[in-house]
Amino acid sequence: MWETDGTSRTRCRKRRRVAEFLVAAMVWVGLWAGLATGVSRGQENPLGQVHTQEPPPPPKSPEDEKPVVEGANNVAANATAHRRDSRIRVDVNLVLVPATVTDPMNRLVTGLEKENFEVYDNNVGQIIKSFSTEDAPVTIGVIFDLSGSMTSKYARARKALSEFLRTCNPQDEFFVVGFNDRPAVVVDYTSDVDDVEARMVMLKPENRTALIDAVYLGVNKLRQAKYDRKALLIISDGGDNRSRYTEGELRRVVRESDVQIYSIGIFDQYAPTQEEQLGPILLTDICEMTGGRMFRVGDLADLGDIASRISAELRNEYLIGYRPSEMKKDGNWRKLKIRLVPPPGLPPLTVHNRQGYYAPSQ
Repeated sequence: MWETDGTSRTRCRKRRRVAEFLVAAMVWVGLWAGLATGVSRGQENPLGQVHTQEPPPPPKSPEDEKPVVEGANNVAANATAHRRDSRIRVDVNLVLVPATVTDPMNRLVTGLEKENFEVYDNNVGQIIKSFSTEDAPVTIGVIFDLSGSMTSKYARARKALSEFLRTCNPQDEFFVVGFNDRPAVVVDYTSDVDDVEARMVMLKPENRTALIDAVYLGVNKLRQAKYDRKALLIISDGGDNRSRYTEGELRRVVRESDVQIYSIGIFDQYAPTQEEQLGPILLTDICEMTGGRMFRVGDLADLGDIASRISAELRNEYLIGYRPSEMKKDGNWRKLKIRLVPPPGLPPLTVHNRQGYYAPSQ
């Protein structure tokens, strides 16, 4: 009786093992089938990996073999714009403020430390979270005056532009907007100075001065910038006498942007028109509004030195970061102020920084 019962139990165990084996086999078959389906559709599999399987290309017709010429430049331009605009931006409420410091002789001051700066947001002191002086790449838009009054100054101004670009960070990217009666992008985004020089040689100054329209175009063009740091360099010899946009509209778009503006003003000693008399005031205002500066040229021979000086300032900025202690997402203007606490023994110093920014609206 014991042997019979034992034999029965042994047979039951064998049948159970066979059943478990068959169930396990069916489970594995189902899993592999699911994996194969997920892989073929480019879905995420249980291992967290994504694989895609491209369908074979359709057979080409004789028409497909013909080269496409018309509209190719537009397609390339649109692809470039899409690439630039598709960058992911993450808002962590960190405000970054570029700043430069000069001494009473208007010379650049470097070597200051985090402890030498105090930041005020809407007159409230802030804790500086980040501080650096590294030469980070910049996207630079050049606004170049091609009006008729620049004819006698064009060769020197063009050479100054070359010196500016050749003393920039090699990773910087730049474009050039030329303007007379109306503005136009004459050199699109590039990091090759030779490209700019070759194009500028072909241009000829003529007609009137649409300065405001040109700066407006430059600010909008910088929306496609590769780098977070953005700057405009304006090279002009007079006030506006042709633009469709007004000074008020320009000031508003500059205030809303995160662009630093520098200017080289090649003004005549005796400006014959009211527009030319007001030109230096306009350029000074929009530069100081953004933390940049306007350099007035007294001698054309100084153009190259001034251009190199602006390049040096862009490469030796203090980048100060803080998180506002009272951030209301109301879209209102917030005033910025940076106060210097210089080391003992230094003369009075001046800090140049953006005057404020708009808070996010949501």
